[in-house]
Amino acid sequence: MDWLTAAAQLRQDGEPGVLVTVIEVRGHAPREAGAKMVVSRDRSWGSIGGGNLEATATARARQLIGSGSCEPEVREMQLNPHARTEHGRQCCGGVVRLLLEPLAVRPVVALFGIGHVGYELARILSRLPIQLLLVDSRAEQLDRVRLADVIDGSADVSIHHTLLGEQVLEQLPRGAHVVIMTHDHAEDFALCDAALRVGRPLGGIGLIGSAVKWTRFQAQLAELGHGPEAIARITCPIGRPGITGKDPASIAVAVAADLLPALSPRAKGAPAQPGLTSEERAGREGWASKGAPAVSVKAERAK
Repeated sequence: MDWLTAAAQLRQDGEPGVLVTVIEVRGHAPREAGAKMVVSRDRSWGSIGGGNLEATATARARQLIGSGSCEPEVREMQLNPHARTEHGRQCCGGVVRLLLEPLAVRPVVALFGIGHVGYELARILSRLPIQLLLVDSRAEQLDRVRLADVIDGSADVSIHHTLLGEQVLEQLPRGAHVVIMTHDHAEDFALCDAALRVGRPLGGIGLIGSAVKWTRFQAQLAELGHGPEAIARITCPIGRPGITGKDPASIAVAVAADLLPALSPRAKGAPAQPGLTSEERAGREGWASKGAPAVSVKAERAK
């Protein structure tokens, strides 16, 4: 693959990368300004000239990936016998400036239930640079004419009509955020159970519903063997405090506002948590705190 195809493939696969571009050359250098390469955790595509120059750029790119940095940076390298790095010397005689641009992974949001509230939430989220999965057991809710406003947004939207949403859950990437708001409480419960059994760490897991519904679900999840720590991974009710409307649009705005911090790039200078992807870190910080007052979603008819 060339660098452009590689960048597109990384985005599709949900893998981070760094685009490295030669932005200036003074004197002799192995490649001209404009040469590019893409670096992932374990591969690279394209070339900026090989040798010490490329090895140093690749190593730095992987440091950026490991730190979760979203900030581009410029690095200047001297290519002469006196400029030695851990990768050796390159004696072309020139000076090269490189631009390293992190290719951030688009956060993944899986929305289960595209009824009245789900549709309004999908409309809002589709305006963000994310991967948005729309899942429903009812084919009419996923009609492309109905979802035209969603499909035309900035998000990468995929539509999944399935009687068993658990099958979609099993395929979600690490750090994906799950929002459960189907038309059927039994379906909601099955999805909660499946989300806690997924063999990879998810981001936030949010469930629409009242405090009464959540109390019942907690007891049922415990009966199935889920411990308190696992059950606490699910947030219910969901919604930003202070947004109290019960109409579908108001509920959707409240839920989107609650989820938005998890979909934003990590704040500049914030310490990274070793072993977690940026999506996983965001998922732990994005949903409303347990016990905080949240928007009422007792009007289940709104779904």
